Amino acid sequence: MLNMDFGEIVLILLVAFLVVGPKDLPKVARWLGRMVRKARDFIKEFKKEIGWDDIKNDILSTSDDVKDTLRDADITGEIDGASKQVRKTFMDMKADMDKMDKEMKNNAK
Repeated sequence: MLNMDFGEIVLILLVAFLVVGPKDLPKVARWLGRMVRKARDFIKEFKKEIGWDDIKNDILSTSDDVKDTLRDADITGEIDGASKQVRKTFMDMKADMDKMDKEMKNNAK
């Protein structure tokens, strides 16, 4: 959640120890823990009231539906197949024309 390494945590604890003092540090830590817990509970309750999970699930479901539709509508394979067929037809026609050209040249001799 918080991107802090060990050195940063030690520095924060050292500053807290110097500012608050060793006697009141446990009280401040407990108070801070309660405040963090209350904030988490408030956020969880807020998400629950506005239906955050339902909204998130609806968005994910819609996203999956869109991906499925795009996958189903993808016609690149069909286009590639048709392109290959057209290319083959033209190559066959070229071969036939070359063959006819040779025959005409042979007949003209």
